[in-house]
Amino acid sequence: MNRLFAVALLCLMVVMSGGVGAVAQLRWQQSDVVVEGPSLNDPSESGGVAIYSRDQSIIIITDRRVEVRVFTILGQLVSRGEVQPGTSELNINSRGIYIVKIENVTQKVAL
Repeated sequence: MNRLFAVALLCLMVVMSGGVGAVAQLRWQQSDVVVEGPSLNDPSESGGVAIYSRDQSIIIITDRRVEVRVFTILGQLVSRGEVQPGTSELNINSRGIYIVKIENVTQKVAL
């Protein structure tokens, strides 16, 4: 039973890391979208990076360049890229729950 658990945990870690040879398909775009309300995360704890969701998009507001990875709830890599300072938007066009990883910040986003 312990061996089965170890194999399952290893498989989950591979999936969450983007799998073997995973290719990001969606691209981040600079945006001038205006977001209102509180961000999904606490920007003071994430180095000034704010994460928002709107319709079928994930919006990142940052004052510096950061690497962002977005996964499905099953661990499939949806997007991996570098976001420039300002407002950036990833239009996913698919409802669901996504995991956004920015440096040491991990945030669940429901679209």
